Amino acid sequence: MKAFFSSMTGRVFLTILLGTIIAFIMTQLMVEKQQYQIVQEYRDVFALDRSEQLIFSAEVVPVSARSTYLRAANRPGIRLEEITQELPVAAQPSAFTAALAGRIGPDYRLDTIAVRPAPCDVPRLENSVFGHTLKAWTGVCESVNVRLRDGTRLRLQVFPPPTSVLSGLSDYRMIILLFLVSVTALAYVVARMSTRPLKQLAQAAKDLGNDINHPPLRLAGVSEIRQASAAFNAMQARIRQYIFQRTQMLAAITHDLQTPLTRMRLRLEKVSDPELQQRLVGDLSAMQEMVREGLDLARSMDTTESMQALDLDSLLGSVCCDATDAGQEVDIKGHTGRAVMGRPMALRRCLVNLIDNAVKYGQQAVVTVDSASGAARIRIRDNGPGIAPGELARVFEPFYRIETSRSRESGGTGLGLTIARNIAEQHGGSIALSNHPEGGLEVTMVLPEYYAAR
Repeated sequence: MKAFFSSMTGRVFLTILLGTIIAFIMTQLMVEKQQYQIVQEYRDVFALDRSEQLIFSAEVVPVSARSTYLRAANRPGIRLEEITQELPVAAQPSAFTAALAGRIGPDYRLDTIAVRPAPCDVPRLENSVFGHTLKAWTGVCESVNVRLRDGTRLRLQVFPPPTSVLSGLSDYRMIILLFLVSVTALAYVVARMSTRPLKQLAQAAKDLGNDINHPPLRLAGVSEIRQASAAFNAMQARIRQYIFQRTQMLAAITHDLQTPLTRMRLRLEKVSDPELQQRLVGDLSAMQEMVREGLDLARSMDTTESMQALDLDSLLGSVCCDATDAGQEVDIKGHTGRAVMGRPMALRRCLVNLIDNAVKYGQQAVVTVDSASGAARIRIRDNGPGIAPGELARVFEPFYRIETSRSRESGGTGLGLTIARNIAEQHGGSIALSNHPEGGLEVTMVLPEYYAAR
């Protein structure tokens, strides 16, 4: 779950979901507030109409039948009845009293009662999407003394309307649940649609790092995504062309150098001074070794070899057997029982370079293979003097040699680890160096994305 919300899909999903829910809450609050105001305004107008009707009707009814008529005509919320108790009158009429007086004319006297009726302050149960809440009525609620034209005094009482019978029965929980489910589903779909092209570009970049000849992206989707995909494909084509040209140039140079170097070696055989001849031959051998490793470096950047499933244990066993047959002291431990996707010749060249380095600088190589965190791990340890911590990263630079006895005694051009790292990275792997606690240098090579072998 944490990984999901830390991804682009999770963040877009959460943003859309929260934004929609907040917008819904704000809209619902405004709608309910507006609806409540409309109900109050309608109730105030209805109270004026009903009060005017009651007053005019009460006046035309004979005094003897007036009480009977009022008991029959009165309804909950608006009542006109005889005064049974004198109450103090307000100095100024209320807005409702003034509006009612304007309707019925100056022949009637209306006085607002100063004391607010008790039902006005009783909270009312109101139904909402957010549940049942108690609200105070803010509309017309008051008592008014009315003196008819014949001098009769009555009291008009306007109370809040009764709570709806269905208000306590209505339940919006299912509506809210359906809304949340629909919004969540919609937000997830939109988030997936928005981030899918980014994931495709990220996967394409990863595939490009593993295989420069990976098929280009399919141009699909909205115009912006098609434009980005086309730019990515053009970039891949340019990188492929640059690598090809560099590889061809380096291969051509190293190949063409072989011929003059061979002629020089033949001519050195005619040098009469044995000591001078030996020095010149040594220099020439170093030059030829550099040319050969330069050609290997060019080949390590070549990605034309096709990827295929390789049994890692068989490949390691074959490389170690060849090294043993060549007189090198190599020991192998462990197995993975796994296969990796790779280029056979390139991986073999990488392993041979690492084992040759271990034997050259440490007299022997101990190869340990196992599985760790969903990847195949190969560790190659020697018994040499190791490398200073500050030099561990720099030894991967082309032609870099450590100015210690480790390099002086064994020679070398400084391209072996560079070639091995190039090949490992082309397979989505990595190579790291560390000094073993018990002595010697340990090279750790990790190859990801392996699966069960046959």
